[in-house]
Parts: sequence; structure tokens; C-alpha cells
Amino acid sequence: MRGLTNELPKPMIAVRGKPILLHIIEGLCAACVGQFLIIVGYRAEVIRQFFGDGARHGVRIAYATQEEQNGTGKVVELARNFVRQDPFVLSYGDILIEPENYRRLVALDCATEAIVSVKRNEDVSQGGAVFVNERFELVDLREKPQPNEPGSPWYNAGVYAFRPSIFEFTARLELSPRREYELTDAIRALALSGKKVQAFELAGAWADVRDPEILAKLNR
Repeated sequence: MRGLTNELPKPMIAVRGKPILLHIIEGLCAACVGQFLIIVGYRAEVIRQFFGDGARHGVRIAYATQEEQNGTGKVVELARNFVRQDPFVLSYGDILIEPENYRRLVALDCATEAIVSVKRNEDVSQGGAVFVNERFELVDLREKPQPNEPGSPWYNAGVYAFRPSIFEFTARLELSPRREYELTDAIRALALSGKKVQAFELAGAWADVRDPEILAKLNR
């Protein structure tokens, strides 16, 4: 995001007049989610000052700090004490989806350990390729696959629902070739263990606000 993040963490960049992170919290709040944990790092004070304890947004907000930038798998570990034994929704802080999708994500049935949101025919080299079976259950997940690897039309859209069983698999993570602990590796291990991981195709518009060109398009 170049100079746009000199003073702001990326989730606080404005899209259509309000921060990306506020869009996410409002969407989840409309789906009856009332308690939030925001993982902060760069320019954490901007987020803390804007949201506070969540009262003025009608929710309760706690915070945890990612001290070391060592991957999405270790970020999730920071939520273990907050989650305890409850299922939870996880969103990356730069992902925008239509609010009605959150209602489906919070409806995690008792036979499902996780839901992975997907979009069709996005550029999987920018993220993860999701492989599914005939019941649209996740059977494999490849992070930033190379052109010579098997393909999939389903792109990991960056919003999830989990049961606390995911922590069993994040705790076992090893460094990826990118030298990070990848959440996608934990999800893949969860699915390969025999647990049901359901893919969910998001309805409507979706955006990964990853660069100034996408931001400008959203704000036109």
C-alpha cells in the first residue's frame, strides 16, 4: 500500500468512507457476534484509539499483540485463551465480503470442525488454492501454488469459522518454505485428519484490499 500505510495499519484504510476493519466488525455484529479479539501489531495505537473497548460500536473488544511477524498460523494461536471452548469466526483484516455471508459462517453445524470461504476463478498465485470433493468439503489446500502444480478454480477467500480443535493443528506447525507458520497448513492437516472442513462459496462482491489499484476501484 506504499505511503498509505505510513501512519495507518492497513485494516484502518478507508473504503467507502470507513475503515476496512469497521466494515468487518459491523458485518459480524449484524450476524449476532458480540465479542471480538483484534490482533494488532504495526501502528496498534491507531486501532486501539478508534475502537476502544467496543462500547460505542455495540460490541466488546479485546486485543492481543503479535510481537513477531512469523505467519498466520501463530497469529491464530494468540486467540486460544480468548476462544476457550467456543467456535469462532476469523477474518483477515484486509478482506471485504457482503455482510450476509457472515450469517452463514457463524452457523457452524455440530458435524463440522471448520468452514473455509472460497471464491471462484481468482488468481490462486496470490493466495491459496482450495480443493474440494463432491460434497464441497475441503480435501486439500495449497498456499500460493506454482504453475506446475495441480490447479483448482477455488480461491481461499480469507474468512473462516473454526472450532477450538484448530489449535491442536496450529501448535504442530513447522516453518513453511516462506519461513512462516501458515494457517493454511493447519487447515490442511485438520482436513487430512478426517475432520470435516466445509468449503463455502461467498455470495456477492469480495475484495482483498492488497494494493492501491484495488482500493481505488472500491472507492470509485
